[in-house]
Amino acid sequence: MLGSPQILQMLEDESIEILREAAAAFRKPVLLYSIGKDSSVLLHLARKAFYPGPIPFPMLHVDTTWKFREMISFRDQIVKEYGLNLLVHTNQAGVDEKVNPFTSGISEYTRVMKTVALRQALDEHGFDVAIGGSRRDEERSRAKERIFSVRESGHRWDPRQQRPELWRTYNPRLAPGQSMRVFPLSDWTELDVWHYIYLNEIPVNPLYFAKERLVVTRGQQLIMVDDERYPLLENEKPELRQIRFRTLGCYPLTAAVESTANSVKEILDEVMEVKLSERATRLIDGDKEDSMEKKKSEGYF
Repeated sequence: MLGSPQILQMLEDESIEILREAAAAFRKPVLLYSIGKDSSVLLHLARKAFYPGPIPFPMLHVDTTWKFREMISFRDQIVKEYGLNLLVHTNQAGVDEKVNPFTSGISEYTRVMKTVALRQALDEHGFDVAIGGSRRDEERSRAKERIFSVRESGHRWDPRQQRPELWRTYNPRLAPGQSMRVFPLSDWTELDVWHYIYLNEIPVNPLYFAKERLVVTRGQQLIMVDDERYPLLENEKPELRQIRFRTLGCYPLTAAVESTANSVKEILDEVMEVKLSERATRLIDGDKEDSMEKKKSEGYF
């Protein structure tokens, strides 16, 4: 069931309050931009929170070099259209060592090209708070996060050391060596996000809309063959299927779903019928039982 406009207004008000608190309480914030639907909503909220002025902190995209090509073109289009201050960081050592999703293994690839890369970028620029679009309904370990989630030295996350948050009272204090992650969309659901996109006509990546695309079937997952780097198995041939994506990430690790939804309204109708979280199509989440919590404890967002 769709949330009422009043509930969405309450969620918007809460998110804007969180963004303004982060901007006021910390020395050097940064907004993480993953190019997905949640990032699109978070960017819209940030622009609204500080209107008519610009967003008072930069955006950061961690580029693994394995993102969908349509993600990068959409990112560049949005940055140009809104005049945004975007920083792009890639773990060049990982590139030089040819770390990739196939020969390196999913966990090692994620650790080097995502977790280590994010830590590098935060340390290089001296950011004391990173603002991201994670939601509690996405995955079990993310449900343990506070809105203001403290990180220990080395960006380590310990769910047992998180601070209480009562009546929307946040504790932004940092001890030496600590940093903070802030999640303005914590209380939103996937359905809330799409309903908000629909009502506010927020532009989102075309990969969310159904279209015939070249895919291969690996196990139970449909993987889009986005470029020539994808290694095909013997006698494997990509075929055109009508697909879309519920979540976006590195293309070899992000499965598609068969769908005919090619408008936000049709996506809303589809999401209302789905029982599984959109993270079910992310291969990195299913690598091990504790994979996401382990990755988060190492500094993954």
